Order: sequence, then structure tokens, then C-alpha cells
Amino acid sequence: MSGGVEWALHCCVVLTSVDEPAPAARLAQLHDVSPSYLAKQLQALSGAGLIRSVQGKAGGYILARSPGSITVLDVVEAVDGPAPAFVCTEIRQRGPLATPPEACTTPCAIARTMAGAEQAWREALRSVSIADLASDVGSTNPGALAGISTWLRQV
Repeated sequence: MSGGVEWALHCCVVLTSVDEPAPAARLAQLHDVSPSYLAKQLQALSGAGLIRSVQGKAGGYILARSPGSITVLDVVEAVDGPAPAFVCTEIRQRGPLATPPEACTTPCAIARTMAGAEQAWREALRSVSIADLASDVGSTNPGALAGISTWLRQV
């Protein structure tokens, strides 16, 4: 999983705290990350319909959907794509003791295990929303999101 996923998740949680668009430059400054790097993550989120860009002097980004309807998996797939983390290359069909292709009609134990882990991982990420993350931030660090909201509005 790329580091961009972490930045994108943080931005989505931050956007739960604002009523007005948050400028990309302020989001980058808040997270101490390169504006051009963060712009790529914001563009991916926007392309997936998770956030939207508002143009103009008071422009920036806002959530495009309710925080409860955006899952962690939505953000992961927006930034890194939907491809599986593990891709079987049929190693068992290589080398001096290769298994013939006709004997490989079902996935091997490794491929089955990795597919099961992938499915469990995706289900776990699908079960947590941005609203859940924001609530957790609020319960472990009361006032953090309100403070961030105030900071983002400062010029």
C-alpha cells in the first residue's frame, strides 16, 4: 500500500471538520507534505467522487459524500487502485520439477491463502468509514478536529 493512502485518509478525516472548502495548500501545510505530492492524492480522491474541488477565492476541497458513506477501502482503491495486493505467477509451473499446466486446474495453497487474506483485508477496510475514523479521533483526542478546522480557516 502506498504512503499516499495515509495522506488521503488523513485529508478525508480532516474534511469532516469543515463546513467550507479546505485549500489544498493548507491541507499540505497541515500535514507537512509537499503540495504537489498531496495534489496527486486529492486528484485521485476527486476522480473517485469521494471529495470535490470548489473553484474560486474561497475554493478548496470538501467531501463529496457523507463521511459515513465513504469507507477506508474506497480511499485505498481511489489512491492505489482496485488491483489485488498479491498476484499469483504460477511459480509451481517453473523450474526443473515444474508441475505441468494441465495439472494446475485450481489455485495452489499459497494463492488460496493469499486470496483469503486479501478478502479479509478488504472486508475489514470496507467495514470502517471516514465517520468512524473521525469519531475515533474525537474520542482519543477531543478538540483536535475543531482545532484543525479553525486552523484551516486562518489565512
